[in-house]
Amino acid sequence: MAKGNIGVTSDNIFPVIKKFLYSDHEIFLRELISNAVDATTKLKTLSSVGEVKGDLGDIRVRVSIDKDKKTLTVSDHGVGMTAEEVDKYINQIAFSGAEEFLNQYKDKAEAIIGHFGLGFYSAFMVSKKVEIFSQSYKEDAKAVHWSCEGNPEYTMEDTIKAERGTDIVLHIDDEFSQYLEDATIEGLLKKYCKFLPVEIAFGKKKEWKDGKQVELDEENIINDTTPAWTKKPSELKNEDYEQFYHELYPMQMEEPLFHIHLNVDYPFHLTGILYFPKIKSNLDIKRNKIQLYCNQVFVTDEVANIVPEYLTLLHGVIDSPDIPLNVSRSYLQSDNNVKKISGYITKKVADKLAELYKADKEDFAKKWDDIKLFIQFGMLTDEKFYDKATGFALYKNIGGEYYTLSEYQNKIKEAQTDKDGNIVLLYTNDPDAHYTYIERAKQKGYDVLLMDGELDIHVMSQAEQKAMTETDSSVEQKLRFVRIDSDTIENLIKKEDAAKDTYSDEQKEGLRKAFEALLPSDADKLRYYVTCEAAASDALPVFLTQNEFMRRMKEMAAHQQGMSFYGQMPDQYNLVVNTSHPLIQELVGKETSEEVQEEVEKDGKKETVVKTVYTLANEDERMKQLIDIALLASGQLKGEALAKFVNRSVELL
Repeated sequence: MAKGNIGVTSDNIFPVIKKFLYSDHEIFLRELISNAVDATTKLKTLSSVGEVKGDLGDIRVRVSIDKDKKTLTVSDHGVGMTAEEVDKYINQIAFSGAEEFLNQYKDKAEAIIGHFGLGFYSAFMVSKKVEIFSQSYKEDAKAVHWSCEGNPEYTMEDTIKAERGTDIVLHIDDEFSQYLEDATIEGLLKKYCKFLPVEIAFGKKKEWKDGKQVELDEENIINDTTPAWTKKPSELKNEDYEQFYHELYPMQMEEPLFHIHLNVDYPFHLTGILYFPKIKSNLDIKRNKIQLYCNQVFVTDEVANIVPEYLTLLHGVIDSPDIPLNVSRSYLQSDNNVKKISGYITKKVADKLAELYKADKEDFAKKWDDIKLFIQFGMLTDEKFYDKATGFALYKNIGGEYYTLSEYQNKIKEAQTDKDGNIVLLYTNDPDAHYTYIERAKQKGYDVLLMDGELDIHVMSQAEQKAMTETDSSVEQKLRFVRIDSDTIENLIKKEDAAKDTYSDEQKEGLRKAFEALLPSDADKLRYYVTCEAAASDALPVFLTQNEFMRRMKEMAAHQQGMSFYGQMPDQYNLVVNTSHPLIQELVGKETSEEVQEEVEKDGKKETVVKTVYTLANEDERMKQLIDIALLASGQLKGEALAKFVNRSVELL
């Protein structure tokens, strides 16, 4: 029997391992099984180059629990270790056997997982004692038994082991008794080892029989050793991709819209499959659904550091041995490889979308509403993606037709170019609420876009900015988006200078103040401003508009930090009195005014002030009716005010 001290630089290494090295205690199982798979892969590699003769026999990795002995055992039939190798790879922490082997057989060893030589010691996070029983594949090698109780002291001696390979026996600490439960261990195996390249067996398969679960003779194999992403696209059908999607996400009922198969060997190694799920609103967004693997070992589903944020909306798998991880394989480290991989994935996604659009525009348009949020998010956050996406990002009009921005400009530019040469893109976010305004636009021969998405307001601002700087090749001339209710249709697309009415400023001021006196008021939440303009004679006599800039700023404030100033401002509307309408012309010059006393509070004191109130003699009911019609057309007439309008309408009839 040999005794000695493990070669570490500090006696405090075990407390560090237990508390700080790994982010989750459960990772110990992943690390031990990864080592077992490495040992098996080494054996297969040595066999392939003729250094191991004969049939390899059973090479499954097995996990077993003995509740009476309170042990958890991970067993493999891999290369095993001699006493010298145990001393070299176990007793000297951070000397990685996998890394040395990989360097020696780099042209043959394709799936060696370990790199740091620390994975084995994760066992001490949950164990009060760990034992190793190992028999090397080498002829005449003696089996070795190693034991340690979580301190720098160990014992190592010769033993007898019938089969080649290594058994790691964990004597589970009472504090971590959950790792002696079958359900817990099976759950961890399915989480971390679901796609390992060597079969992992845990217990026996079970089936329901006569109202109870009955154990079968067949071993329960946890993993799929050849998942879809390890195969060539030519070997897979669409049904295979869909089946794998549901294997990844068994609770996902809907089918993915389409997929991208990733496969690159230079300048880094990367394989994987990404799926486009249906995303219609923020409520549907479930980030962290891309699973990151390293040689088929699950690492994390938090991939924000390796792919741009908008790509985290996708689902699927990325597998790469070239993504740098810290020693626990739990956190990504930022370096040039990560940037290259991120750029590659972005390009592949954009190229795939462009390919789908060119191949079948009609089918792509059918899927647009389900992928719109993802593409817009990418355009807003990634300049390179924006440049590619202009060729397939679509805009939908209220008739359900889809166009790229360039196509839409060509459609409307003849009719909707204003006198200053700007193409004006009219839009609505609520066709029912804006029905009256839309009809006026149609009468002019104009087209109206439907922009009711959560990011549409930002996309419009981005397109306008690109047009102003002339950096977007898809924009042929200056353009601006205006919501259909933001002004009179004549003012939205000015073809000539505005017509002037024949009324004096005094007449219009009296008319304005008379209408203003009848408007509802809530200065903190809602403000109305009255203007008198000569709109078309067949337009409504009174209607509401809302300034495009202020409304857009308020909408953007709801999604963007640093714009709270706009979000706190009250909603502002213009009540436009159409002086060209016959009903309004009847009212011009009939206003009267009177002085009334009103008590107000000023500097904490009450005082009486005299105000001038404008009214239109015997026209109040008609004016209230006109105002309510304007409010009703904009969806703002509700509750008591709506009831009064209905009663007044009956009386006027």
